[in-house]
Parts: sequence; C-alpha cells; structure tokens
Amino acid sequence: MDFPFFMVFAVPILAVWTSFAFVWISKPKDKKNIKLLLAFSGAFLLALTFFELLPEVYENQKPKTIAVFILAGILLQIFLEFFSKGAEHGHVHLDLEKNKFPFLLFLSLSIHALIEGIPIHGDNSILYGILIHKIPVAVILSIFLINSKLKTSSVVLFITAFSIMTPIGSYLAQSAWIEAYAPIFTALAIGVFLHVSTIILFESSQGHSFNLQKLLVIILGVGIAYYL
Repeated sequence: MDFPFFMVFAVPILAVWTSFAFVWISKPKDKKNIKLLLAFSGAFLLALTFFELLPEVYENQKPKTIAVFILAGILLQIFLEFFSKGAEHGHVHLDLEKNKFPFLLFLSLSIHALIEGIPIHGDNSILYGILIHKIPVAVILSIFLINSKLKTSSVVLFITAFSIMTPIGSYLAQSAWIEAYAPIFTALAIGVFLHVSTIILFESSQGHSFNLQKLLVIILGVGIAYYL
C-alpha cells in the first residue's frame, strides 16, 4: 500500500474513530474548544474550496454548467439537512426513541460523507480540509450517540458505516463513469462544501457575533489553507 492510498482511504476512517474514542474515554463536557475547532474547520474548508477546487473545476469547462451544479450541491445539502438536522455542521437536534436506529440521520450523513470523498485524489490539499472538518463533526456526533438511548452495538454500527463513506466516495470517483463526469461531481461537492462551511462560520458564535478567539482561528484557517 503506497502513502497516497493510505492517506485517501485509511486516514478519514482513523479521524472518525479517533474522535469517537476521544469522546468515549474523556466524555467532554465543555464544548467551547470543539466550537473553536469547528470554526477553524469551516474557514479552512471554505478557503481550500476557493483556492483549490474552484479554479480546477472551471478549467476548460462551460462556466454556467459548472455554476448550475454548484448550486445543485447547495440545494442538495439543504435537502439533506431536513433529515440530519444540521449534524454536518456540528448540530444534532434529535430526540431518539429507545433502541430506535436513527436511519434518516445515518442516510443523510452517509450521502454527505460520500460526496465529500469525490474530490479527493492522491494527497491533494482538499483531503486535509475534509479531515479537519470531519473531526469536530465526529466528536459532536459521538457525544450525541453515546448520550442517546441507543444500544452500544447500534452506536458502533453507525460510526463504522459513517467512517467508511468518504473513502467509498473516493474509490467510486476513480471509476471510469464518474471520472468521465469529474467536473460535474466536483462542482456538486463544491456546493456542499460552500453551504456547510459558511453555515459553520455563521453558527460558530452565539448570536452570530464573532469574538476575538473565533476571529483568530478563522484567520488561521484561511492562512494555513493559502500556504498549503
């Protein structure tokens, strides 16, 4: 197994499971640091989308066609959030019945994670953006699942399936059919990233106001993305 293969397929899985293990062991109560990491991840992913994906997807393509699919990605993410209740950007507002598997939450998060994997190839910078995005989301999702009334086996099943969706998306992106329409699928992913990252930035502060700490981590996220 070469290094790029490990990065693309194994590291996203490790990111989810490391986040889950952290929550399982430490049972964090203070979410302030998680919110700061979430704000950093939103800025980092948004900046990488502008610096890396947008210039690449418009190259030698019809601009209006690409714009249509970017908008379609935004609309798709809005639709998915009807069922996930905002879990993709760090909010889970569900009241689970005892032992009832949250199938709609799982399905919407799986589609989101699958689309995330499409633009990843080799060791391109967008991989790091998705990893940084995944960690705080996985932490918040893990807190929700562990504190829910679900059986442990159901929680483990959820995390296992969720963790492999992004690598599956990267694997499918290498197929001849998706590769032939790569700009269209990348544009769809860009729309998803734009919606999620901007919502994270607006929701990362109480009352939509930014304090100094959040402003600094956002500037840091954009700065690191620029120099990658």
